Amino acid sequence: MTFLAFHEDEARAQALAGHQRAGRVAIRPFMPDQHRQFFALLPYLFVATLDAEGWPMASVLTGDPGFMQSPDPTTLSIAALPAPGDPAASTFTASAEIGLLGLDFTTRRRNRANGRLVAVDNGLTVEIAQSFGNCAQYIQTREPSPRAAAGAPVERLDHLDDPARALIAASDTFFVASRSRAGIDDGGLDMSHRGGKPGFVGAVDDTLAIPDFRGNRFYNTLGNLLGDPRAGLLFIDFASGDILQLQGRATIDWHPEGNGPAGAQRLWRVSVDRAWRRRGAFPFAWRFGDYAPTTLTTGTW
Repeated sequence: MTFLAFHEDEARAQALAGHQRAGRVAIRPFMPDQHRQFFALLPYLFVATLDAEGWPMASVLTGDPGFMQSPDPTTLSIAALPAPGDPAASTFTASAEIGLLGLDFTTRRRNRANGRLVAVDNGLTVEIAQSFGNCAQYIQTREPSPRAAAGAPVERLDHLDDPARALIAASDTFFVASRSRAGIDDGGLDMSHRGGKPGFVGAVDDTLAIPDFRGNRFYNTLGNLLGDPRAGLLFIDFASGDILQLQGRATIDWHPEGNGPAGAQRLWRVSVDRAWRRRGAFPFAWRFGDYAPTTLTTGTW
């Protein structure tokens, strides 16, 4: 079995955190059959792309279950395009890099992949470069049911207003897009999940404070942010369907020494540069299930 090595900045992040590993665990240059089948079950897909200036953008694609299919282990076909008004829409172009996160909120199962868009027409075709599973920590269960998206126009925000900060403060889940710096071998775009109790992300003015809880110790996101501090964030109001997309620069405190919520092993802060809100854009209603056992051990700001 061929596994890929951690890239240079991921290894550096592991060393800074005191969790250096000998090599990557189960990160493959193709999708195993169970991952190929898993993506085909989902009605949504969280994605990372790059804008014209090289900033990561975090977004989400939706469709009926089966809108994603894998005809072979290095190909994922996606019968969807970005929703109208998605500020990331222009970033979906042929030959562009892409990061993928499949997450089933009903089972806490998640798989990640990245690669390159080889075709953009009535849908997307991704050539897979890396694929790996993630543990179920910090994923809150939810049961979705389809509903029509509101179709409201996108709102470009000059800064985080009170409703944006309220959405962030009430969130138990968000998603982060990051990229490896130029010249890194086995790098690429990454789309990752973060979870905690509502209030685990602090928002003061245009700065977010985010605890980093114990995870799989791969340090994909923090390794990327060491090399390129630009990040894209995605918050969803699961009650209203509102989507908040942010771009900002991150700094990492590797040894907060008791500062931050209970369970925080590190802290990272994002200074928000750009923000967009799309009201009622996520086309699902949700019934909350329960918090992950790992979430219940953590605190809030």
